[in-house]
Amino acid sequence: MFSRFQLAKKYLQYYLTASNGKGHGIHSPFVFDFVQHVLNDKTMYTPYQAIEQKRKNLLNDSSVIEVEDFGAGSSVIKTNKRLVKDIAASSLKSKKYAQLLYRMVQHYKPQTLLELGTSFGISSAYLATANENAVLHTCEGSAPIASIAKNSFNELGLKNIELSEGDFTDTLPPLLSKLKTVDFAFVDGNHRKAPTLEYFSKLLNASIQNSILVFDDIHWSAEMEEAWVAIKQQSAVTLTIDLFFIGIVLVNPDFKNSQHFTIRF
Repeated sequence: MFSRFQLAKKYLQYYLTASNGKGHGIHSPFVFDFVQHVLNDKTMYTPYQAIEQKRKNLLNDSSVIEVEDFGAGSSVIKTNKRLVKDIAASSLKSKKYAQLLYRMVQHYKPQTLLELGTSFGISSAYLATANENAVLHTCEGSAPIASIAKNSFNELGLKNIELSEGDFTDTLPPLLSKLKTVDFAFVDGNHRKAPTLEYFSKLLNASIQNSILVFDDIHWSAEMEEAWVAIKQQSAVTLTIDLFFIGIVLVNPDFKNSQHFTIRF
């Protein structure tokens, strides 16, 4: 992965060169609508407070759990025995981006949602509460982490989440076979190039017109940047939005030419 200095340098370059996030000069109806009604929506929606309180509780939890890491590993924590609060601090998606995921689901109303990388369930909670008529299928490799996520879901009263435990290599194929199609996916699991592209390929096969695929940490490492470039080059990908910490992919065969945007957020 990139060092903090390298990441800060890359972020500065992104910030200085990205579109200003106001929607001016964007010649794409989808992106203009996204910027106006999703990206820049400042509404404090009702579920935010309870989910952020759950995040706060996790950040103060000094319990120790033993974690089996199936992904690229934590950039901060190296031991398998870890404090819950340390995992929460290093792995939970920030409020800014987790609430963006909420607004995306609320706005586009996908019915079948898939998340790769549950962690303690904060992003899962945002996804699930954004459309309570849909079902969120979320996958977590570590059983102790999945157990804490389930507790979070119960405490938040969430009934529309189905959690699969185990290595994504084992759990994803049968899950996609059961679902048939995926309207919205958030990929926040194994931060390596080959697995990321493998997940993308499987999700693409399950995508329908206007499916939205969101990839986390696309600039986290050279491998993830290579994966992002490779995804953008796929003929089935018709539109991408680079927000630096996440990348959004739209699959829509109605578009004649692919469009790629980098927008400040």
